[in-house]
Amino acid sequence: MFAVDPLLAGHIGLAEVLIVLLKVVVTFGLLLVSVLFMIWFERKLHADMSNRLGPNRAGPFGILQTLADGIKFFFKEDLLPDRADKRVFILAPFLSLVPAFLVFSVIPIGGVFTEEKQGAVRLFGHETFLQLADPPIGVLLILACSSIAVYGVMLAGWSSGSKYPLLGSVRASAQMVSYEAALGLSVVAVVLLAGSLSTHDIVMSQAGDGFLGVVPHWNVIVTGVVPFVIFVIAGTAELNRPPFDLVEAEQELVGGFHTEYSSIRFALFFLAEFMNTVTMSAIIVTLFLGGPAGPTFFGPDWIWGPLWFVAKLFCFLFMFVWLRATLPRFRYDQLMDLGWKVLIPLSLGWMLLIATLNIARDEDWNPYLVGIGGLVAIFGAYAMLLGAMRTAQRRRAAADLEGSTP
Repeated sequence: MFAVDPLLAGHIGLAEVLIVLLKVVVTFGLLLVSVLFMIWFERKLHADMSNRLGPNRAGPFGILQTLADGIKFFFKEDLLPDRADKRVFILAPFLSLVPAFLVFSVIPIGGVFTEEKQGAVRLFGHETFLQLADPPIGVLLILACSSIAVYGVMLAGWSSGSKYPLLGSVRASAQMVSYEAALGLSVVAVVLLAGSLSTHDIVMSQAGDGFLGVVPHWNVIVTGVVPFVIFVIAGTAELNRPPFDLVEAEQELVGGFHTEYSSIRFALFFLAEFMNTVTMSAIIVTLFLGGPAGPTFFGPDWIWGPLWFVAKLFCFLFMFVWLRATLPRFRYDQLMDLGWKVLIPLSLGWMLLIATLNIARDEDWNPYLVGIGGLVAIFGAYAMLLGAMRTAQRRRAAADLEGSTP
């Protein structure tokens, strides 16, 4: 077994302090660099998909364009509307940015996930994890921070003193609350499979036995594929990314909740949006694809963890850009219907199915019969729910038609 992190055991020395400082610098430095790369990558890839050039002036292949835009924002005039609530108006961008930093602090970005090392690596003579923090309630911290980010968007629209940002913030609050439920229920399914709220333990429970050791074991994939799909869809809606970008619908709301923002405060919202994209991709990789777990081939074994993590992360960053370049924006009623009528019932039913399978495993029941019976019950209940909703909708339509007839 590996040694417990000395910081957790209470023995704090100079080496332990250096390890913590190194973790802080590497974690947040990696996040900021990945955000800069993500902004350039999205602009370049979207341009290629639209048969355009994209950034090509600042630096080779336009790779320094993001840095140039950030410097430009610093020298822009900082506007403060007369009718704005000034304190809340200034605070709102930070409420959107800080949670993304906090979430990334509990994401494992490397490690040797074997039975012997359990994800630990040796630094300065001490064994530790390649993540800034591993609290026993890491998943709850992720959900709490994603909920706090809603306040930044909502307060930005409300404090601007303008109707278009207010409409955008109302949309954002309704959208995020709707999809937060489906997001949380899909995460509960992961926790039931792993038996822990720790992100490190979740990665450890998935490591080692899957396809080439890169993805989790087959039974995790079979029982986790539905929560995975739900989490990806709900996460896209949480990020306000296309096709769920109704919060910033330019054709309807000018610019949404950040219409009145400029200069560095607008840059903070811009940074938070792309940082949340990187963070959400890292969460998906951690909860469903084994995080940095993967096979080692040659050289130091600890170097392969970050490489597998970045490779998996890149796949989802590419997916988000692909969705933006491909799909049209949903109507608002379609957005709400998808969340409340499809994702929430399906995620709730699948969570109950996984809980039933866990009980069947503990009681030595036949898992195949239990699984088939559970699937029949889920889809039967879902069909009944949809039928009841459609009947109620037809009755309302008929009543409206009768009321409008002279």
